[in-house]
Amino acid sequence: MNIGPETLDRLCKEAHAIARDAGRRIVELYRADVEIEIKRDNTPVTVADFAAHDILVRGLAALSPSLPVLSEESEQVSSDERHAWPACWLVDPLDGTREFIRGNGEFTVNVALVEGNRPVLGIVHAPVLDVSYTAIRGQGARKQRGDEPPEDIHVRNAPGTVTVALSRSHSASSPVQKFLDAIGKHDEIPMGAALKSCLVAEGIADVYARLGPTGEWDTAAAQVIVEEAGGAMTDTCRRSLSYNRRDSLINPNFLVFGDGRVDWCDLLPREAIQQDAA
Repeated sequence: MNIGPETLDRLCKEAHAIARDAGRRIVELYRADVEIEIKRDNTPVTVADFAAHDILVRGLAALSPSLPVLSEESEQVSSDERHAWPACWLVDPLDGTREFIRGNGEFTVNVALVEGNRPVLGIVHAPVLDVSYTAIRGQGARKQRGDEPPEDIHVRNAPGTVTVALSRSHSASSPVQKFLDAIGKHDEIPMGAALKSCLVAEGIADVYARLGPTGEWDTAAAQVIVEEAGGAMTDTCRRSLSYNRRDSLINPNFLVFGDGRVDWCDLLPREAIQQDAA
């Protein structure tokens, strides 16, 4: 399958509208007394996750009936079946469920179109902020506030004191803290969900290290946004992340960075390096 630029442009516009619909439903449930369940992987899930999932799956299936939709909340699909797909939608209906529960607004709807194990279209929509980041492979990355015209975004060259996007909690002995120690003097921006990667894409942060398990639906949309903004998302051995290629849908440890002149991987602690991860 080779999806042309005109088709990608149409799919991006329509999928963005669907993501915003899902976001509006999430906001309706935001701060409500929603029941929290714990999944098998020990992560939380709420009615908002499932409501957004339903909107995305129905909307994307109607938009492109020939493209399967793989959501974090989907029923499990065998790797043999998945690997036969030339392209698919890969979505996280509510990335940052913990942030949703905490009420800090730092959660997103992530929608990616994956073709040939690479994301070719990405949408990260933050419904409480009403901000969207979008990208199509080969067409650059953009940020849009509400219904305002989108603006092009770009990574920046790392300044003397770099800014690191971080999850809101890590221990003093964690690999992330060791990475921060290796960087030396730096500023930090705590942030939730895929917004950390988007901060790198728009040149507000310089690097984000995720040294723990995530799903492919967490990163696919943000990856094409970061790459189209001039940055990179790689595993700890400097290889770009790939999608729907392995038996598992769990990502390796990875880095998101803007300035490729800095060897960020060289700053990682040894225990964070995964040689066979790509």
